[in-house]
Amino acid sequence: MKGALIGCGFFAQNQLHAWRDIEGVEIVALCDRDEERLNASAKAFGIERTYTDTAQMYADGGFDFVDIATTVSSHRPLVEMAAQAGVHIICQKPFAETMDDARAMVAAADAAGKTLMVHENFRWQSAIQAALKVVKSGAIGEPFFCRVSFRSGYDVFSGQPYLAEGKRFIIEDLGIHILDIARAFVGDVVQMSATTRRINPAIKGEDVATMLLRHEGGATSVVDCSYATQRRPETFPQSLLEIDGPKGTVRLDAGYVLTVQNESETVTDVSPPVLPWAEKPWHNIQESVFAIQQHFVDCLKAGKQPETSGADNLKTLALVEAAYQSAEQGRMIEVSSL
Repeated sequence: MKGALIGCGFFAQNQLHAWRDIEGVEIVALCDRDEERLNASAKAFGIERTYTDTAQMYADGGFDFVDIATTVSSHRPLVEMAAQAGVHIICQKPFAETMDDARAMVAAADAAGKTLMVHENFRWQSAIQAALKVVKSGAIGEPFFCRVSFRSGYDVFSGQPYLAEGKRFIIEDLGIHILDIARAFVGDVVQMSATTRRINPAIKGEDVATMLLRHEGGATSVVDCSYATQRRPETFPQSLLEIDGPKGTVRLDAGYVLTVQNESETVTDVSPPVLPWAEKPWHNIQESVFAIQQHFVDCLKAGKQPETSGADNLKTLALVEAAYQSAEQGRMIEVSSL
């Protein structure tokens, strides 16, 4: 299976490492408008075909899928070009700037008969997967409450300076992951309420957000995220969980400690492995990049829709829009209206 990757920036290096580790997959072409960055990635990963023009890369072809690792404003034209070129697509999150753009991309892939997956990797972290396995087993019964928390003071701007420039920041960049985790645990959302703040004066967007969600099955979840929280030890980039059911509770605490309390109590270390090319503290995210890309390949081989397909991600993206609307308007938002 041959692939091409568009965008050779900071995070794309993780994707290139992961593709190299997946059996039966080869990235044969790279594209980036920044020639220096493009050539550095090509040299590092031994990829001969390089392009600064996406249309030319598609015209030359010779690959089965494309991995779009660019910023959100470019996603719709790149996805539509990929669909027209007849290749499968994996697209970085956030999927789209608007719900209309997201729906158009899903429609383009569907019309071409091609698989479209959003690189929504947080739910693929092994610690999150371990907690999901417990909940899906019925060990605590059907959850009625879920809290997903990501609070940190880590400097994410040094590696990704563009994050400081957008009017939207933490919900669009990080909260989208945390909202997707909540969906994975307790299902789709019908109502959303949110508050936001900007603590860091050097950025343009919000760096603190708290969201209250009512889910279709009646469960409630609280999703909170912060890049203004000073804590020691620093927990970046861990997502902490608490899920309550009628039979017990599941907690994922700092340090990757998974505690299950029902008729008895079990405490398990679910620390993620540090892959040969990974480094702490990014290793749990880096491991999840490998996991989601392997899932994409497995789905293509089996002819199945990925868990985080474009169609599924419309539901997560709607929560981002609902959160911003709620914070701006000071009211509860009906998610189905988006």
